[in-house]
Amino acid sequence: MAFWTDRRSLLKSAAGLTAAGSLGACANGRIIGFDKQKRSLDIANSSEPLSLDPHKATGTWENNIIGNMFVGLTTENAASEPVPGMAESWEVSDDSLTWTFHLRPANWSDGEPCNAHDFAFGMRRILDPETLSQYASFLFPLKNAQAINEGRMDKAELGVNAIDDLTLEIQLEHPAPYLPQLLKHYTAYPVPQHLVERVGDAWTHPDNMVVNGPYKLVRWWSNYIIHLERNPGFYDNDHVVLEHLYFYPSNDVQASARQVESGEAGWSTRFPSNQVERLRRDLPGYVRVAPYLTINYFSFNMTRPPFNDLRVRQALTMAYDREFVANQIYRTGEQPAFKFIPPGVFGYPGTARYRWSDQSIAERKREAERLLRAAGYGPNNPLRFAFSHRNTSDNPRVAVVVQNDWNSIAPWVTVELRGVENQVHYSNLRAKNFDCGDGGWIGDYNDAKNFLYLFEGRTGVQNYPGYDNPTYNRLVMESDSEMNPERRGLLMQEAEQLILDECPMCCSVFINSTNLVHPDLTGYEDNVEDIHRARWFGIKA
Repeated sequence: MAFWTDRRSLLKSAAGLTAAGSLGACANGRIIGFDKQKRSLDIANSSEPLSLDPHKATGTWENNIIGNMFVGLTTENAASEPVPGMAESWEVSDDSLTWTFHLRPANWSDGEPCNAHDFAFGMRRILDPETLSQYASFLFPLKNAQAINEGRMDKAELGVNAIDDLTLEIQLEHPAPYLPQLLKHYTAYPVPQHLVERVGDAWTHPDNMVVNGPYKLVRWWSNYIIHLERNPGFYDNDHVVLEHLYFYPSNDVQASARQVESGEAGWSTRFPSNQVERLRRDLPGYVRVAPYLTINYFSFNMTRPPFNDLRVRQALTMAYDREFVANQIYRTGEQPAFKFIPPGVFGYPGTARYRWSDQSIAERKREAERLLRAAGYGPNNPLRFAFSHRNTSDNPRVAVVVQNDWNSIAPWVTVELRGVENQVHYSNLRAKNFDCGDGGWIGDYNDAKNFLYLFEGRTGVQNYPGYDNPTYNRLVMESDSEMNPERRGLLMQEAEQLILDECPMCCSVFINSTNLVHPDLTGYEDNVEDIHRARWFGIKA
C-alpha cells in the first residue's frame, strides 16, 4: 500500500494540491480506490501507454485513457454500441459511398471551436505517411486513403471534406455499413488543428494537451500514474459524475487484484482467471466476466525460416492443445479457438474451421511429427526457435503449455520461452523481430472485416506474420464491395478458411473479459468490446 500512497503523494506535491484536494486519500494517507465523497476512481490499467496521441496509440490500455478524453463523430454508449457523438445526425447516399455528418457546436478544452475542420485535419494527419501511424490502415475504407498512406497521392485528395464548420462529408472506396462503429474508434478522433500546427507532436504534453471529451489530462508521470479530471467544457458535462480518474500501469494481474482487495483501486481491467472463485468469495459483487470479441493467437514470422515453410506452421498449429488451455489455464469460460473470427460477430456465417479439428491431440501430434520430418527436421537437423509472449495476465502460464506441447512432438524440437513487457513485445511483433509470438486481437467494431484485415498484404505492421496471399487479398477486397450481406459473409468465410489452411498464425483461445469493479460504481455495463467510458459512471447512493 505504501507504494501507491507514495505515488499519489508525489502527484499531490507536484500538482501543488492541498490535503483538502481531490486526491482520494483519507487523513491517514490511505488510498481510497473509489472515493465517493471526492468522486474519484483509481484504475489498475494493464500497461504503461506509449502515447496518448490517438493517431499513434495501438493498445487497449491506451484506448482506456484516450477514449475518456476524446469523442469521435460517433461514440460508445455504456453497452459500447455506436451512438451520436460529435455528429448529432448523418445521412448516407443511395450508393452508400457518401456519408454526410452534421456536427453539434462544441469546443476544445481551451475554448477554441472543435468542428468539421479538425476532423478533416485529423484524418489527413493519421494517413500522412510521415505520421508513422501503425493503425492508419484502419481508415483504408476512406476514398484514396491507402494511396495517400503509401505516398502515392497527396493527403489533400482524401475523401473527407469540411463543407462548413458543422458539416463533414466522407467519401468511401466501397460500401462500409460498419462505418458508425469504425468512427467511434480512436483512429477517427479529431485532433486540434490550431495546436498541432503550432507545437507539433508536443501537443500531447500535459501542459499543452486540449481535448473535446469528458476528461482532460492533468499529469502523466511515466510508469507511475496518469491523472485525468473532468472537463467543464465538454458538451455533455452536466451529466458527468466522476471528477477524477487515476490510471496506474499494472502488468501484474495478481498485484492488480490485490490493489482492488485492499481498496486501493476501484477497478482493475483484468484479474487472474484461475482465482475467479476465490475472488467471487472474497469480493462479492466485484467480479465481472463477459463474452468478448477477442482471440488470442500466435503469429509465425513467415519472413524467415523455419516459418516460411507451411509444413512447420501446420505442425505446430496441430500440436497445440488449446482445449487444455481453455479448460485448465483459464477458469472463466474461455473457448478453444479452432478458427480465427470469434463467435458472435454480426452477420457472419462463422463455419470456417481447422480441417483437423475433430482429431484427438494424440493424432494431431503424430501428424505434426510427420510434417516436420517431411520439412527436413529430425535428430540430425533439430528444430529450434523462440516463443515470445506477453508477461501479463495468464499469458506466462499459457506459454509454459505451448512450450511443453511443442517440445513433446519429438526430442529434437526445442522451444525457448521469452517473456517480454507488453509494449516491447508488440513493438517486436510489428518490427518482425521474433520467431513465434503470442498476441491478441480485440474487435474494434463488430464485423468480420475487422479481423480479416489483419492478414491483408496492404495492412502493414499489424500483419505480424508478414502474410501476403493474392487470393486472400482478392477475397477480402471483393467482400468490401459486395452489397448482398449473405454473399459478403460467404466471401469472408472463404478468406478465413484460407488463412486457417495456410496457418500464418496458430489460433489459441477466445477469451472472456475479466474485470474487478466496485459494486457501488454504477453505469458499468458488460459488453462484447469491453469498453467502459467513465462518462457513463455514477455512484450508488
